[in-house]
Amino acid sequence: MGLYKKLFQQTFIYGLATVLPRMISFILVPIHTEYLTDSAVYGRISVIFAYFVLFNVFLSYGMETAFFRFFNLKENKQNVINTSAWSLVGTTTLFLIIALFFTPQLSQLLDIHPDHYKLIIWILALDAFVIIPFAYLRAKGQPRKFALIKLINVSINVFLTFFFLAWLVSWHTKSSFFEALYIPDFQVNYVFIANLVASAATLMMLLPFYFKLSFNFDKALWKRMLKYAYPVLLAGLAFSVNEVFDRILLKYLLSDDIADSAIGAYSACYKLAVFMTLYATAFRLGIEPFFFSHAKTENPQKAYAIITKYFVIIGAIILLSVMVFIEPLKLLIVRDESYYEALAIVPLILLANFCLGIYHNLSVWYKITDRTKFGAYISGFGALLTLVMNILLIPMIGYYGSAIATLLAYASMMVLSYIYSKKYYPIPFQTSRILLYMLVSVGLGALSFYTFEENYIFGIASLAFFVFFIYFKEKNEIKKLLKS
Repeated sequence: MGLYKKLFQQTFIYGLATVLPRMISFILVPIHTEYLTDSAVYGRISVIFAYFVLFNVFLSYGMETAFFRFFNLKENKQNVINTSAWSLVGTTTLFLIIALFFTPQLSQLLDIHPDHYKLIIWILALDAFVIIPFAYLRAKGQPRKFALIKLINVSINVFLTFFFLAWLVSWHTKSSFFEALYIPDFQVNYVFIANLVASAATLMMLLPFYFKLSFNFDKALWKRMLKYAYPVLLAGLAFSVNEVFDRILLKYLLSDDIADSAIGAYSACYKLAVFMTLYATAFRLGIEPFFFSHAKTENPQKAYAIITKYFVIIGAIILLSVMVFIEPLKLLIVRDESYYEALAIVPLILLANFCLGIYHNLSVWYKITDRTKFGAYISGFGALLTLVMNILLIPMIGYYGSAIATLLAYASMMVLSYIYSKKYYPIPFQTSRILLYMLVSVGLGALSFYTFEENYIFGIASLAFFVFFIYFKEKNEIKKLLKS
């Protein structure tokens, strides 16, 4: 049981690194909705952040996952570190030069103001430079340092955003210093300037990593890493299409007079499902190095099966909790009532991200067996389904179509990965029990959200029943885990 203890310790710390910054960033939602002009402005910012996700995947091109794989093989570890780091430095520098040189053309193509575009390019480059340093911290088992740097990054971002949008606007007439900083109608730029400063500070904190590198670059190793990484890149691009491309499609498939405001409402309410995203992300950060490092241990499949079951159990409790307490959560996170029109998407997005988290757990089979091309195939199918369903549904039902498309895509990816895992890397999942927990959680959550809205007696009773139900079914195994 010691390996489970180590996994959950690392996942807890990585969870803090992911969850706490995101919890702090919730402050940005009411700040944005209160101090930006209207929901249309928030919608335009959301579209730009959608491009962020796409380009972040492109700039990392699967090298982070390749780093973990080769770092845990019988390779010269320093060689892996040098080669992967210099690879990303070179490609990122090339991207920076080309993107800035073609600013007029590319900003027009993406429909982004040139001033915003330049800030975005620098943010993307700075974030790419820290990919391998962060991966190195995870591979070396230094989650506390990882968490601290992540917390500092987001704290700087949140503080500066609040300073620019709230304090500076109010104080610029009271001080010559603030008056010098203040520029009218510059709010969107301020949002990206805050992000840029935070990214620059993060790179400064991780610079010692680069000072320890030698200038060795193993071309043969690099080719092997690229061969392993390119399916991961394709899978990542497909995932980013599933995650954010709906905002871009909403912009082009809805009429111009409602598109930006609809995207603003959709994006704001989407954040109410972030608890599931945070949980799944934290779990993935902890579990990916664990999978690789324990692949050669005795009967790792049994460990993977147990881990997946408890991921589902905790995820099911989170899903039901959010559905029960949706009213206070929406007041906490999205305070402007004009955004609540999109509230009905929350159950769909919650369940979609739950399925995605399960998929990440199932995906161990193609990573361990070096069949990463299957990850590209499965996520590519999900991306194609996302595009097709969005194009079909958005003109009919708007952003509800985007939420349905997201759920269908992630659920289909989860099922496909499960089917292929049985063939290539059989894992003794307790499938019937996992399905039972999911169905009970979704059923009670649907009743609480749609039928017994704001009825906390029913909601809390449902949550308590579900927790005791799980304990009754799992009490012997839970006792063993707690004793360890």
